[in-house]
Amino acid sequence: QVLLVESRGGLVHPGGSLRLSCAASESIFRFYDVGWYRQAPGKQRELVASISKSSSTTYADSVKGRFTISRDNANNTMYLQMNSLKPEDTAVYYCYTFAGYWGQGTQVTVSS
Repeated sequence: QVLLVESRGGLVHPGGSLRLSCAASESIFRFYDVGWYRQAPGKQRELVASISKSSSTTYADSVKGRFTISRDNANNTMYLQMNSLKPEDTAVYYCYTFAGYWGQGTQVTVSS
């Protein structure tokens, strides 16, 4: 199976920034649409952002203008740049490829 590993989550103050990474064990990102989901305690998992093979992007209204999704097909890596973070962004963030592969998640906590 394809392995996806998220990294670079952590604790950040409101207004701060984080850049999440998702590395794949195989060169699959160039073949499929990919995205980032998040799940906060007591809430359902939600799609935050996605990027297609043609590099078109979508964002949840709650993060539009603050988050940027990107991919580096040559290095089998995707990213989520998160700026102007808010406490309500606190969640476990998961990378996903629409081939059906999930990462294990990385915790993002926004707190003063």
